[in-house]
Amino acid sequence: MNLPALHTDFILNRLSPPTGKVRMVLDTDTYNEIDDQFAIVHALTSPERLQVEAIYAAPFYNSNSDSPGDGMEKSYQEIGKILSLLGLSPEGYAFKGSNRYLPDATTPVPSEAVSDLIERALASSDDDPLYVVAIGAITNVASAILLEPSIRNKIVVVWLGGHALHWPNCDEFNLRQDVHAARVVFDSGVPLVLIPCHGVASHLLTTLSETEKFLRHQGPVGDYLVETFEHCRKDHFAYSRVIWDMSAVAWLLEPNWVPTSLVHSPIITNSDMCRWSFDSKRHFIRCANSVNRDRIFGDLYRKVQALNK
Repeated sequence: MNLPALHTDFILNRLSPPTGKVRMVLDTDTYNEIDDQFAIVHALTSPERLQVEAIYAAPFYNSNSDSPGDGMEKSYQEIGKILSLLGLSPEGYAFKGSNRYLPDATTPVPSEAVSDLIERALASSDDDPLYVVAIGAITNVASAILLEPSIRNKIVVVWLGGHALHWPNCDEFNLRQDVHAARVVFDSGVPLVLIPCHGVASHLLTTLSETEKFLRHQGPVGDYLVETFEHCRKDHFAYSRVIWDMSAVAWLLEPNWVPTSLVHSPIITNSDMCRWSFDSKRHFIRCANSVNRDRIFGDLYRKVQALNK
């Protein structure tokens, strides 16, 4: 894509770790796995730090859906279920996203979520950017940028996607689902905080026994998180699971829990495997290099337990 470059000083300022309370929207393929549910609950139980203004359903396609659009619809229903467990209404708060992936790197896929994101971004003041936390295929965000490029001045994107920059490839589910959308975001110059999966978020491991101990009987939402974990696998003997999506929310809650550094925006190659390529003339992004697993899970457990007091 060929958009006017944002000034380097502006990007670096936007990429400074936030302090105080931040405004955010959450873009999630909630029905895809069990980690989105944990991330949504973590965000919504953190009002002291996060003002969650909207939740968007993202498309996905795997064994849990019949098509990207079906995945989006199922995710929208799952968002509603979690909101109801927390006593919240989806009306005017949860929005359906794109029902298909980008056909190319120049054609957006409009949706309710895309329109809402553009409207909220444009309404943001220059000194109070909207943080767009994306934990699925980044179709909705890329579509919004294509439809209204000026929102790049109003948002900071935090995306769980790809693998660590030293990894042999970036062939990860969120990125691979919509490579065109990923290229739009990396190439657009939008302020971006990248949370890689393998090599970074992959350290967010937990077990059924741990979730049972700290979340069981901690209200409807605590029990639901335990049940989704329990039902994700028949045999939990010596089994741990990565709750990937919590990493993106955790960076906003406490940037020290997800340490990052400034790097030049990588390029996604055209190879079948999807690999990173690098050019030091490209704009800067912020990229995570590790996670503090214990602090992140401990924070979630304490907040869910507090709901039951």
